Parts: sequence; structure tokens; C-alpha cells
Amino acid sequence: MKQSAEEQDAARRERGSAAEARALQHLLSQGLRLVERNYRVAAGPSRRAGEIDLIMRDRDGTLVFVEVRSRLSRSQGGAAASVTHAKRQRLVYAAQRYLLRLPGEWPPCRFDVVAIDGGELQWLSAAFDA
Repeated sequence: MKQSAEEQDAARRERGSAAEARALQHLLSQGLRLVERNYRVAAGPSRRAGEIDLIMRDRDGTLVFVEVRSRLSRSQGGAAASVTHAKRQRLVYAAQRYLLRLPGEWPPCRFDVVAIDGGELQWLSAAFDA
């Protein structure tokens, strides 16, 4: 029996939440500390809304903006390849909005990607620059 669009969306959200939870546990085990989860910004006049899956603090004080991507297989190029130029732009925009909330001088920052293909997790530290 074919799933409805609502059922497919619910299943996708559930897989996404599970992937984020797995990524978070992995990063915590590597010594990072959770600052915020699912930080969202509204769309601007010429921008789509953005979301940062995880905002972490590394041991050296670096603020880490983490995008979590999950794919059932690598048949479509894999999870890491799904972080397109447009997605990176939305992440940078959301990170800028987050930093504007912080008082004082901004800490060092980086953008990481946690890619999960099938069951395999790959952490790409400093995956791209702003």
C-alpha cells in the first residue's frame, strides 16, 4: 500500500530527528558541547528561511554550526553532496543572524557537516567556509 504525502513527510521528519540525535551523540562523545538545537531564522526580503541543526562549542571555544544530512544510500550522490551552494548560503545567513544575538566580540566559528549514508556516519569538520 502506498504511503500518503503526509505519511511520507512524517517518516522523513522522524528519520531526520533520529539522524540529528545520532550526530549530536557523536559530537558530544568527541568533546563538543551543545549550545542550541534547531536554530531557525525567518525568511528575509530576498532570502529563504534558514535553520541550523546543531550549534556546538568545541573544546577550544570555537562555535560550530552543524548541518546534519542523512540518506538511505549513496545512490543519489550521498548525504554530504546534498549540502548545495544554496544550502550553504542559508546556513551562513542563519549563522550571521545567530552571531548578531551574541554580546561582545564573536568567537571563532566554523561550519561542519555530519553526513549519514545508510548506517555510516562521517563528520566533516570545517566542511566549508563562510
